[in-house]
Amino acid sequence: MSVTLVQATAIVDAALKKARDAKQMPQTVVVLDPGGHVVCAKREDNSGIIRFEIAVGKAYGALGMGWGSRTMMERAAQNPNFLTAIVAASGGRMVPNPAGVLIRDAGNKVLGAVGVSGDTGDNDEIIAIAGIEAAGLKADPGGAKK
Repeated sequence: MSVTLVQATAIVDAALKKARDAKQMPQTVVVLDPGGHVVCAKREDNSGIIRFEIAVGKAYGALGMGWGSRTMMERAAQNPNFLTAIVAASGGRMVPNPAGVLIRDAGNKVLGAVGVSGDTGDNDEIIAIAGIEAAGLKADPGGAKK
């Protein structure tokens, strides 16, 4: 099963609403399916020109490693050589910064991932989680560490 277009649209719209309510910098929000394909994406006016690629990289990294991009950033600090290797193995597609958040169903199955870029990593992650939860799904910023 995969995140649907209806769910992905709800995630993106709720995330952007949260960003506006919090007066964040202009945001770009991307939802990927479990195979790393874009299901839905929106870029606010004046969001930076590479924000889409960064948001995709955060979500792609979460899917590829099975944990949120915050965890990837934390692990990179402990083992930078491993991070360099996985970024190279992915063709540079992974971005190890907060706001790559896995989307899970009630049974804990991964349905996709959200990536956000535009403000600080912490603020980006807040709106990613808010978007997922507003769509009635489970946000997993830390990944499958159970």
